[in-house]
Amino acid sequence: MSIAQSLLEHSIQINIQQALQEDIGDGDITAMLTPVDEQATATIISREEMVLAGQPWVNALIQTYDSSVEVTWLKQEGDVVAANEAFLKLAGSARSLLTVERPALNFIQTLSAVATKTASYVKQLDGLHTKLLDTRKTLPGLRIAQKYAVAIGGGQNHRLGLFDAFLIKENHIMAAGGIAQAIRKAHDIAPGKPVEVEVETWDELNQALEAGADIVMLDNFSQQQMIDAVKHVAGRCKLEASGNITIDNLREVATTGVDYISMGVLTKDVRAVDLSMRFNA
Repeated sequence: MSIAQSLLEHSIQINIQQALQEDIGDGDITAMLTPVDEQATATIISREEMVLAGQPWVNALIQTYDSSVEVTWLKQEGDVVAANEAFLKLAGSARSLLTVERPALNFIQTLSAVATKTASYVKQLDGLHTKLLDTRKTLPGLRIAQKYAVAIGGGQNHRLGLFDAFLIKENHIMAAGGIAQAIRKAHDIAPGKPVEVEVETWDELNQALEAGADIVMLDNFSQQQMIDAVKHVAGRCKLEASGNITIDNLREVATTGVDYISMGVLTKDVRAVDLSMRFNA
C-alpha cells in the first residue's frame, strides 16, 4: 500500500491541530516571560544516531503557528543523523520558538524512532527479495504518521486501515461459513481490493489458494513449513509470514522465500529518539 497525498496532508493537519491544542490550550504562559519583540535563533540536535523523519509535520506545525519563523533543514528526510549532529535551525520570534519546541520535537522524536527501527530491521534483509511490512498496531491518532515513517525507514505499508484491503482471519472465516465463502464475499463487496487470508494449517492454505486469495498470511508456521509452502504455492499468490518473528530470526524467516514479513514491533514498541533544542548565543 502507499499513502495518498491527500490522505497524508489531511492527517498532518489533524495531528498538528491536536498537538497545538493539547500543548498550548489558552496560551503559552511561560513563553510570556520573554519580551514580545525578542528575536532568536535555535539549533536542534539529536543525542543519538537516527534516521530523520517528520519534516512535513514540523513544517506544517510552524507554518500554522507562526509562518514568519524561518525553518532551515540541515538534513533531508530519510538521512542518517549522527549523535550530537545538528539537523534543524529555526529563526524568528523567541516566544514562537519556545512554544513550538515541544510539539515539533515530539513529532520528530517519534517518527524518527520508527524510521530508525525500521531501517535496522530492513538491513537484515539485504540481498533477499522479502519485503518488511508494518501492521495496524500503531499509536492512537498517529496511524498515517507512523506508516509514513516506516516507508522513510525503507519498509513497506500493509493496509492502512479496514477500508483499503481485506485481511480475513479466523473469526471472519467462521462468520462467513468458510474460507472460500469469505473470499467470494470479499470480491463481491469490493471488487479489486486486495484479499488476504490468515491461515494456520496446510489445509487452510490450500483452501485459500484454490479460492483465489491474493495474499496468504502464514501464521506461526515453522521454518520448514514456510519453505514447503513457498514451493507448494510456486508464485500463485503472495505469501506473508507473521508471528513470533524478531530481529534475531528475521533474516532466517526471509530465507524461506516468503514475499513479505509483517511486524507490529515497528510501530507499537517505539522508544523516542533523544533530541535537544538550544538557543544560539
